[in-house]
Parts: sequence; C-alpha cells; structure tokens
Amino acid sequence: MTHWQDIVPTWPAIALWGLIASGAMATVLEGSRLLGFSRMSLPFLFGTFFTMRRAPAMVLGYIAYLLGGWVFAILYALVLHDLGWPTWWIGGLMGLAHGVFLVTVFLPLLPFIHPNVATHYDGPSALARLEPPGPFGLNYGYATPATTVAAQVLFGLIFGAGYGMML
Repeated sequence: MTHWQDIVPTWPAIALWGLIASGAMATVLEGSRLLGFSRMSLPFLFGTFFTMRRAPAMVLGYIAYLLGGWVFAILYALVLHDLGWPTWWIGGLMGLAHGVFLVTVFLPLLPFIHPNVATHYDGPSALARLEPPGPFGLNYGYATPATTVAAQVLFGLIFGAGYGMML
C-alpha cells in the first residue's frame, strides 16, 4: 500500500495536474450551467457553506473547489501509485467512480450537511434557502447527473494522463 511519503517527490506533478484537472472540471460544470444543461453549480454550493451573498459565495466556492481538487489529486495519486500504473484510462475510471458516488450518495445527503440547503422534507426557510439537489441532482435539471459525472471523468482523465507523463 502506498503512503503519502511515497508520493512526496511527485508533489509538483500533483499540484500542477490537480490544478489543471480541477480547472477543467469546474469549467465543464459551469459551462453546463451557462448552457442550460444544469442549474447546479458545485462551486456556488461550496461557497454557500461560508456565505449566502452570491458574489463572495462564487469566489469562495471556486477557491474551495480548487483546494478540494488538490485533495482529490493527492488521493488519485495514492491510488494510481498503489495500482502501479498511472494512465489516463485508469484516471478516467476513477473519475467515473467518483462522479457516480457524487450523484448517488453525496448530492442526496447534501441537505443534511449543508446549512443553507433545504431538505426535501421541509422546503426552503429563512435559514435553508437553497433548493435540495434531489436524487442524482435531478432537481437542478435532467442533464445534471450526466454533466456532473462527465466533469469528474474529465478530471480523472486529465490528472491520470498528466501525472502519468511526469513520473
């Protein structure tokens, strides 16, 4: 089993490709929102953990999202090292698993951990003003699950390819 000490020499690659992959993933997610495929913005949802003011929530959310991307890049690097074969397609499979987990487990649980997202039991209130994502995030649009999973797959593909090239 790979430990974090084993990947310390590759930190520059993790930082670089984690940032590139996170930026691409956020671009796909926001692009799908801007094109009307989904109403969900994960950076906005992350930002509203800290504030309900829209502009600061977007800025804080993007910062949190990029930092979270680096955390996931470290986890992906550990798994890729454990498998002993860091490639784009293994990264893509990891992204697929990550995306499926996100839409099947994380999004439905979000109202119970996010202070500003209403539950489907109670609806919006003065404190919980954001609509719950619902199963698979479908409350934010029928294409939300597909665009969310596609963005996670893209993260894995980019990280796996870039990280594998730098080893």
